[in-house]
Amino acid sequence: MAEAHATPLSAAAVPLQPRDPLAWCLALAGLYLLVAGWRLATPAIPFFDEIHYLPAAREFLSLWHSGHGAYLNREHPLLGKELIALGMALLGDEPLGWRIMPLAFGTLALFAAMRAMWHASRDRFATLAFGVLLATGFHLFIQSRIAMLDIFMAAFLCLAAWQFAGACREPETGRRRLALTGIALGLAMGAKWNAIPLAVLPGLAFLAARAAAGRRRLLLSRRGAPVPGIRLVEAALWLGLVPLAAYALTFLPGYWMGAYLRPSPLAAQGLIGFHREILALQEQVLAPHVYQSTWPQWVTNTRGIWYFYEAIDGVQRGVLLIGNPLTMLAGLPALVWCLVTGPWRRDWAKVGAVIGYAAALGLWVIAPKPVQFYYHYFVPSIFLLAALALSLADLARTRRGRWIAWGTLAASAGLFAVFYKILAAAPLAGPQSFAKWTWIAGWR
Repeated sequence: MAEAHATPLSAAAVPLQPRDPLAWCLALAGLYLLVAGWRLATPAIPFFDEIHYLPAAREFLSLWHSGHGAYLNREHPLLGKELIALGMALLGDEPLGWRIMPLAFGTLALFAAMRAMWHASRDRFATLAFGVLLATGFHLFIQSRIAMLDIFMAAFLCLAAWQFAGACREPETGRRRLALTGIALGLAMGAKWNAIPLAVLPGLAFLAARAAAGRRRLLLSRRGAPVPGIRLVEAALWLGLVPLAAYALTFLPGYWMGAYLRPSPLAAQGLIGFHREILALQEQVLAPHVYQSTWPQWVTNTRGIWYFYEAIDGVQRGVLLIGNPLTMLAGLPALVWCLVTGPWRRDWAKVGAVIGYAAALGLWVIAPKPVQFYYHYFVPSIFLLAALALSLADLARTRRGRWIAWGTLAASAGLFAVFYKILAAAPLAGPQSFAKWTWIAGWR
C-alpha cells in the first residue's frame, strides 16, 4: 500500500511544465498580419519619411536594372532601403510595393518578440499578453504600414532576442542560435544605427554570466550559464565578430552605386572612411521641426507626430503616431516592479526588460542628435510593454489581480479600436475630425 501511494504523491510534487503557446503566437501574428495589411496601400501617396526612403530605394532598383544608381540618403546604412526596394521589385513601384516589406517585418517582429518572451520567462500569460500589448500599442502597427527603416531594425532586434533567449533556455541548440543572434544583430545595425546600444548587450550578458560563475578558465570553460557547452571565446565570435561581418556585408551594393563612370562615395572612401560621413550627417544641426520632441515627452506620451493629415481622393485621412494612452503609462510602474522584483527573484526576463529599456532610451538621452522625434521611442516601447506583460502575469496569478491583468489587455485592445481610424488612415468626417482624438495639446 505504501508503494501504491508513492507514485501519485511523487508526481504531485513535480511542478507541471507550462505548454509552449506556439500555436497561439502564430494565430496572433496571423491576425495582426490581416489587420495591419488591410488597406495597406492607403494613403496612395508617399507620406512622412517615405519621401526620403523611396527615392533611395528606387536607386537600388536602377542599379539592379541598369548597373547604375545614385547614392541617396547617405546618413543611414543601406539594408532598410534595400528591403524596401525588394518589395518594390516584387509588387511594383506603387503603395503596396512600398509597404509590403514593412508589413512582413512588422509581423516578424511581433512573432519573434513573443517567442523571445516565452524562452526568457516560460510564462504563457506573459507571452500572449506581450503579443496583445505590442499589437495594440500603436507604435508597431503604424511602423508596419509605412516605408521607414525603424521596422526592419526592430524586427531584427526581436529576432536576435528570440534566438539568444532560446540559446540560454535550450543549450543543445546554443551554437546555432548564437550564430543566428549575431547575424540578426548585424542586420539590425545595417538597418539603422539606433540598434548599436542593444547589439552589444547579448555579448556583455554572456561575459557577465561567465564572470559571475567564477570559472578559473574564464575564456575556455564550457561550463556554466548562460549557454553551457559554449566557450566565452566562441561566444565572442558569434556575438562580436559575426554581427560586424553581417553589418559590413549589407554595404556591398553601395560599392557599385555611382552615376555612370563615377565611383560611389563608398568605393571612393572605403567602408571605414564612409562611416565618418554617415556620422557627420547624423550629427548635423537640423532646422527646428514642428513635431520634434524630447525623451521626457516620449516617456509621458505627451508629444505625438501627425505622419499624415490631408484630404486625398475627396476624403480626409490622418495617421497620428502616439503610444497607447493606457499601456505607455501603465508600463512605467511595471518597469519599477521589474527593477525591484527581477534581481530579487533572479527573474532574468524582468531584468532584461529593464536593461533593454534603459539601453534603448539611454541612447537618446546622450545622443548628440539635436532634433529628435517620438518614433525614436519605438524600440524602448517594446521593452516597456515587455515589462508590463511580465507584471500583468504576476497579477494574473493572484485572485484579485487576475481581473486587473485581463482588464488591462481588454482596455488596450479597446483603445486600439477607438484610435484605429487615425492609425490606419481610414476616412474621417472632415478637416476638424482630428479634435476627436487629440485629447491633449501635444497630440495636435
